Parts: sequence; C-alpha cells; structure tokens
Amino acid sequence: MSYELVSADEAGIDPARLDVFLRRARLEVEDGPLPSAQVAVARGGRLVAFETYGDATPGKRYILQSVGRTVVAATVWKLLGEGLLAVDERVGDVIPEFATNGKEVVTVEHVLTHTAGFPFAPLGYPKMLDRARRLEAFSTWRLDWDPGSRLQFHLTGAAWVIAELIERRTGLSFADYLRTEIVEPLGLGILLPVPADRYDEVVAVPVATDRTSDEQQVDPWGPWYLANADVLAAGEPSHSIVASAADMALFFQALVHSDVWKDGTVEEATRIRRSEPPYGDKLYGGSDEIANLGLFCMVSGEIGGTWTPRTGSPRTFGNGGAPCQLAFMDPETGTSFAFLTNGYPLSGYDYTRLGENRITNIGNLGNDLVA
Repeated sequence: MSYELVSADEAGIDPARLDVFLRRARLEVEDGPLPSAQVAVARGGRLVAFETYGDATPGKRYILQSVGRTVVAATVWKLLGEGLLAVDERVGDVIPEFATNGKEVVTVEHVLTHTAGFPFAPLGYPKMLDRARRLEAFSTWRLDWDPGSRLQFHLTGAAWVIAELIERRTGLSFADYLRTEIVEPLGLGILLPVPADRYDEVVAVPVATDRTSDEQQVDPWGPWYLANADVLAAGEPSHSIVASAADMALFFQALVHSDVWKDGTVEEATRIRRSEPPYGDKLYGGSDEIANLGLFCMVSGEIGGTWTPRTGSPRTFGNGGAPCQLAFMDPETGTSFAFLTNGYPLSGYDYTRLGENRITNIGNLGNDLVA
C-alpha cells in the first residue's frame, strides 16, 4: 500500500520531536540487534512519517503478534456500538458449545479483559483450521480460576472466542468481517490470513537476533510459532494479523476520525476496566507492575506497566507485542504511532535490560510528539 504523507508542521507535530523518535528507532537497526524496523506516525487522520530501516523492503508487512489485539478489539467495539453484542452477555448464551465445565458464567467482558479464567486454553495447529474442531475444543476447556477473580493474559483462547462471537452475530467469519467491514472501507493493507504461498512475498520474515550457532533452536511455543508459513496462514486472530506500521498508525486514526464506529464507542471501550498486576510468568505477560485493561486493549492510565507509554495522556491506548513491537494512540493529543520489527530473540521476547529500554524509550518518544 502507498500512502500520502503530510508534513509534521501541517499535522501539528513537532518536527524536532519527530526527528528524535525516528533516529531512536533507526538506532536499533544501525547500531543494535534488529535486522529491520518499520515506524510510522499519524495525526488528524493523516500520515506524517513512514520509514523502513534495515534489510526489509518498504513494501513488507510485519507479523503483529499481540499488537494485533487492538485490531481484534476494534471488531468487537463495532458490534458493541451497533447493539449487536453487550459486555454483560454470557458467552455461552451466544456460543452454546462454550457453556461447559463452569464456563457458563463467563461474560463477554471477562473475555475482553483477560479475566475469563482460561489463559492457556489449548487450541493449536492444525486443529484451529477447522471451525467444528474449534467449537469442540471450546467444550473441553476448563477454568483455572473463577471468572473475574484474576487478570492473566489469555494468549490465544480469548481471540478465538471473540472470532466466534463475531461469526454468531454477523454471519461472517472473523477474517471476512475484518476485511469487509473495517479494512476495505478504510483502505488499509491489514491482512488476515496470509496465504502460505505468499509468506515470503508479503512478510518481513522473523530473524533470530541472538543465535550464535546453527544448532540453537527457537522456542516453538512462543512467538516463533508464526515463523511457519502454514501456521501463520491458519489465521489465529490475536497474533497472525500482518500490517505495515503505516497501516497501524492510520488504523488508530480511523478509530477516532472515521464513521466506522458509532460516536462514543471507542471512548467507552478504552475506559479502564481492570487495573492490577497481571498474574503469571513474565514470558506470558505476567508482571509485578500494574496493567490497565480496557476492552481487549492496554491503557496507560495514571500508573501503568512498561509496555504502555508513560508520556502523553493517561487515555493512551493500544497494545505491545513480541518481541518489542508497539502501536498506540493518545486520543487527547490525537497522535498515533507504530514500531514494528522482525528481529526476535530465540526465546521470543527480549527482556534484557537493552530490550526493556528499547520498549520504554521508543514508546515514550513515539507518544510525545506534540509540544
């Protein structure tokens, strides 16, 4: 996709601050471990900057990992705004196959705030290719804890439930609904799924940043799962979406400036619903720091975790994702930014001091562009 750029001055963005942000992102490629990075900034519905650094061509798109959760969220927000779904509905009333093993009490809001109680519900490849087998898996899932009692990131299960909720209420598969109701009307290049035979053509292929010998293996259960073209093509909603940084920056702008979502819907969806340290191992989102959850998105809030920018307003929302990717919007300043990369440690996430500094510094600079 090609997008028209406007100048920083025209969009009301400080050119000096923008320059610092872009130079900081480029540093991670030119004097850091990342093979490539792509960044974009937008304001007022217009794209201000779009750069690709390193060995990926500008036309490549990146596997969003958990950054894609905001895209998933936006599909649900649209249904909520149109009255086709309600947060207090029980999931089992919409998807009867789900209402087993104590899950009858799980609400839509539980699923959207990662408090539903099935964080590691199994549904892998190739089972996830077939809707009947997905529904069969739903019926076997059991709760790890009472719904609503704990915040723990649901890695893939929540998004599959969201996808089925959308299909039950619209008659369209999640991928078709996303394409026809959001992506195509907005003229964006967001793609799900990526056909396996187009993997190398479309995707900035993941590269190991810390491999010292050919004998070292990646963690097949982490983000590297999607380095397999067939697995990516299976289209798991919350991680397999691919897009450019420009697509993501403009997607956030559309949430505010387009008529795809009813007035007030996005503001209500990005209101903080849970604010507490997420439970679990750090590799799967656990932390001692507070995470603020809207409806399937992270919100900066007055106090928050390392993945959300600490600059800009507390209303800043979006998601981070493996290995160190970021896409956020501050609705008070009107700016949005995205930072994407294809450089992954063998473990999938970079929780070294340098890796955490990358997330903190780039996120803060990207959300601090208006003087």
